Amino acid sequence: MSRSKNHVPGEVGIWIFILGDMVIFGLFFLVYVYYRGLDIELYRQSQLQLNQHYGALNTLLLLASSWFVVMGVEKARQGLGQKAAPFFASALACGLGFSAVKVVEYGEKLAADITITSNDFFMYYYIFTGLHFLHVVIGMGVLTFMILKTRAKHFQSNDMIMVESGASFWHLVDLLWIVLFPLLYLMP
Repeated sequence: MSRSKNHVPGEVGIWIFILGDMVIFGLFFLVYVYYRGLDIELYRQSQLQLNQHYGALNTLLLLASSWFVVMGVEKARQGLGQKAAPFFASALACGLGFSAVKVVEYGEKLAADITITSNDFFMYYYIFTGLHFLHVVIGMGVLTFMILKTRAKHFQSNDMIMVESGASFWHLVDLLWIVLFPLLYLMP
Protein backbone atom coordinates (compact mmCIF):
# COMPACT_ATOMS: atom_id res chain seq x y z
CA MET A 1 0.00 0.00 0.00
CA SER A 2 2.36 2.67 -1.20
CA ARG A 3 1.64 6.29 -0.46
CA SER A 4 2.96 9.38 -2.21
CA LYS A 5 5.09 11.81 -0.23
CA ASN A 6 2.30 14.41 -0.41
CA HIS A 7 -0.39 12.04 0.86
CA VAL A 8 -2.82 13.55 3.36
CA PRO A 9 -4.10 10.78 5.62
CA GLY A 10 -7.79 10.03 5.62
CA GLU A 11 -10.73 11.79 4.04
CA VAL A 12 -10.76 15.52 3.37
CA GLY A 13 -13.97 15.72 5.43
CA ILE A 14 -12.23 14.55 8.60
CA TRP A 15 -9.72 17.37 8.23
CA ILE A 16 -12.50 19.93 7.83
CA PHE A 17 -14.10 18.53 10.99
CA ILE A 18 -10.77 18.58 12.87
CA LEU A 19 -10.07 22.16 11.82
CA GLY A 20 -13.56 23.25 12.87
CA ASP A 21 -13.26 21.46 16.20
CA MET A 22 -9.88 23.03 16.86
CA VAL A 23 -11.21 26.51 16.04
CA ILE A 24 -14.14 26.04 18.45
CA PHE A 25 -11.90 24.74 21.25
CA GLY A 26 -9.39 27.50 20.51
CA LEU A 27 -12.13 30.09 21.03
CA PHE A 28 -13.16 28.33 24.25
CA PHE A 29 -9.57 28.50 25.47
CA LEU A 30 -9.32 32.22 24.68
CA VAL A 31 -12.55 32.91 26.57
CA TYR A 32 -11.23 30.92 29.53
CA VAL A 33 -7.93 32.84 29.59
CA TYR A 34 -9.79 36.17 29.35
CA TYR A 35 -12.08 35.42 32.29
CA ARG A 36 -9.25 33.89 34.27
CA GLY A 37 -7.43 37.20 33.92
CA LEU A 38 -10.39 38.98 35.53
CA ASP A 39 -10.18 36.91 38.74
CA ILE A 40 -6.81 35.16 38.88
CA GLU A 41 -7.04 34.39 42.59
CA LEU A 42 -10.36 32.53 42.27
CA TYR A 43 -8.96 30.46 39.41
CA ARG A 44 -5.72 29.69 41.30
CA GLN A 45 -7.57 28.66 44.46
CA SER A 46 -9.99 26.50 42.49
CA GLN A 47 -7.16 24.95 40.49
CA LEU A 48 -5.57 23.80 43.77
CA GLN A 49 -8.62 21.56 44.25
CA LEU A 50 -7.75 19.58 41.12
CA ASN A 51 -5.62 16.47 41.36
CA GLN A 52 -2.61 17.09 39.09
CA HIS A 53 -1.68 13.40 39.34
CA TYR A 54 -4.95 12.45 37.65
CA GLY A 55 -4.32 14.99 34.91
CA ALA A 56 -0.74 13.80 34.41
CA LEU A 57 -1.81 10.14 34.34
CA ASN A 58 -4.46 10.94 31.75
CA THR A 59 -1.87 12.80 29.69
CA LEU A 60 0.40 9.75 29.73
CA LEU A 61 -2.49 7.47 28.81
CA LEU A 62 -3.46 9.60 25.81
CA LEU A 63 0.15 10.02 24.65
CA ALA A 64 0.61 6.24 24.85
CA SER A 65 -2.67 5.72 22.99
CA SER A 66 -1.52 7.99 20.18
CA TRP A 67 1.72 6.03 19.91
CA PHE A 68 -0.28 2.79 19.66
CA VAL A 69 -2.44 4.34 16.95
CA VAL A 70 0.66 5.40 14.98
CA MET A 71 2.03 1.87 15.22
CA GLY A 72 -1.32 0.39 14.16
CA VAL A 73 -1.59 2.70 11.15
CA GLU A 74 1.96 1.76 10.14
CA LYS A 75 1.10 -1.95 10.26
CA ALA A 76 -2.09 -1.32 8.28
CA ARG A 77 -0.13 0.62 5.65
CA GLN A 78 2.15 -2.37 5.31
CA GLY A 79 -0.91 -4.47 4.53
CA LEU A 80 -0.74 -6.19 7.91
CA GLY A 81 -4.24 -5.37 9.09
CA GLN A 82 -4.44 -8.22 11.58
CA LYS A 83 -1.18 -7.07 13.17
CA ALA A 84 -2.57 -3.53 13.38
CA ALA A 85 -5.61 -4.55 15.42
CA PRO A 86 -3.72 -5.22 18.70
CA PHE A 87 -2.19 -1.73 18.54
CA PHE A 88 -5.63 -0.19 18.12
CA ALA A 89 -6.90 -2.38 20.97
CA SER A 90 -4.06 -1.08 23.16
CA ALA A 91 -5.06 2.50 22.27
CA LEU A 92 -8.65 1.62 23.20
CA ALA A 93 -7.43 0.26 26.54
CA CYS A 94 -5.65 3.57 27.17
CA GLY A 95 -8.90 5.38 26.32
CA LEU A 96 -10.75 3.20 28.81
CA GLY A 97 -8.07 3.98 31.41
CA PHE A 98 -8.50 7.70 30.71
CA SER A 99 -12.25 7.30 31.14
CA ALA A 100 -11.87 5.46 34.45
CA VAL A 101 -9.57 8.16 35.83
CA LYS A 102 -11.94 10.90 34.68
CA VAL A 103 -14.94 9.17 36.30
CA VAL A 104 -13.00 8.85 39.58
CA GLU A 105 -11.98 12.50 39.36
CA TYR A 106 -15.53 13.68 38.66
CA GLY A 107 -16.79 11.49 41.50
CA GLU A 108 -14.35 13.03 43.96
CA LYS A 109 -15.34 16.54 42.90
CA LEU A 110 -19.04 15.80 43.22
CA ALA A 111 -18.53 14.11 46.62
CA ALA A 112 -16.80 17.31 47.78
CA ASP A 113 -19.85 19.24 46.51
CA ILE A 114 -17.82 20.86 43.72
CA THR A 115 -20.17 21.21 40.78
CA ILE A 116 -20.51 23.16 37.56
CA THR A 117 -22.23 25.93 39.57
CA SER A 118 -19.53 26.21 42.27
CA ASN A 119 -17.73 29.04 40.48
CA ASP A 120 -16.55 30.16 37.05
CA PHE A 121 -13.43 28.00 37.12
CA PHE A 122 -15.40 24.83 37.75
CA MET A 123 -17.96 25.81 35.15
CA TYR A 124 -15.15 25.89 32.58
CA TYR A 125 -13.55 22.78 34.06
CA TYR A 126 -16.70 20.69 33.70
CA ILE A 127 -17.65 22.07 30.29
CA PHE A 128 -14.19 21.68 28.75
CA THR A 129 -13.36 18.31 30.26
CA GLY A 130 -16.91 17.11 29.60
CA LEU A 131 -16.71 18.04 25.92
CA HIS A 132 -13.30 16.45 25.72
CA PHE A 133 -14.62 13.33 27.46
CA LEU A 134 -17.38 13.16 24.84
CA HIS A 135 -14.64 13.21 22.18
CA VAL A 136 -12.86 10.38 24.02
CA VAL A 137 -16.03 8.25 24.07
CA ILE A 138 -16.64 8.88 20.36
CA GLY A 139 -12.96 8.16 19.71
CA MET A 140 -13.23 4.83 21.53
CA GLY A 141 -16.10 3.94 19.22
CA VAL A 142 -13.88 4.88 16.27
CA LEU A 143 -11.04 2.76 17.66
CA THR A 144 -13.43 -0.18 18.02
CA PHE A 145 -14.42 0.24 14.37
CA MET A 146 -10.72 0.35 13.41
CA ILE A 147 -10.07 -2.87 15.34
CA LEU A 148 -12.92 -4.63 13.57
CA LYS A 149 -11.91 -3.25 10.17
CA THR A 150 -8.26 -4.30 10.49
CA ARG A 151 -9.14 -7.72 11.92
CA ALA A 152 -11.18 -8.55 8.82
CA LYS A 153 -9.50 -11.11 6.62
CA HIS A 154 -9.99 -8.94 3.57
CA PHE A 155 -8.48 -5.65 4.74
CA GLN A 156 -7.92 -3.67 1.56
CA SER A 157 -6.21 -0.46 0.52
CA ASN A 158 -9.51 1.44 0.31
CA ASP A 159 -10.08 0.54 3.99
CA MET A 160 -6.92 2.47 4.76
CA ILE A 161 -8.71 5.79 4.25
CA MET A 162 -11.12 4.95 7.07
CA VAL A 163 -8.28 3.83 9.33
CA GLU A 164 -6.32 7.03 8.66
CA SER A 165 -9.42 9.16 9.26
CA GLY A 166 -10.04 7.40 12.57
CA ALA A 167 -6.41 7.82 13.57
CA SER A 168 -6.54 11.52 12.73
CA PHE A 169 -9.61 11.95 14.93
CA TRP A 170 -7.92 10.13 17.80
CA HIS A 171 -4.87 12.37 17.52
CA LEU A 172 -7.22 15.37 17.77
CA VAL A 173 -8.52 13.96 21.05
CA ASP A 174 -4.94 13.70 22.31
CA LEU A 175 -4.02 17.19 21.10
CA LEU A 176 -7.01 18.78 22.82
CA TRP A 177 -6.00 17.17 26.12
CA ILE A 178 -2.40 18.34 25.67
CA VAL A 179 -3.80 21.89 25.76
CA LEU A 180 -6.47 21.28 28.41
CA PHE A 181 -4.15 19.68 30.96
CA PRO A 182 -1.78 22.64 31.41
CA LEU A 183 -4.57 25.19 30.94
CA LEU A 184 -6.73 23.79 33.73
CA TYR A 185 -4.29 21.93 35.98
CA LEU A 186 -0.95 23.74 35.71
CA MET A 187 -1.34 27.34 34.53
CA PRO A 188 0.02 29.62 37.29
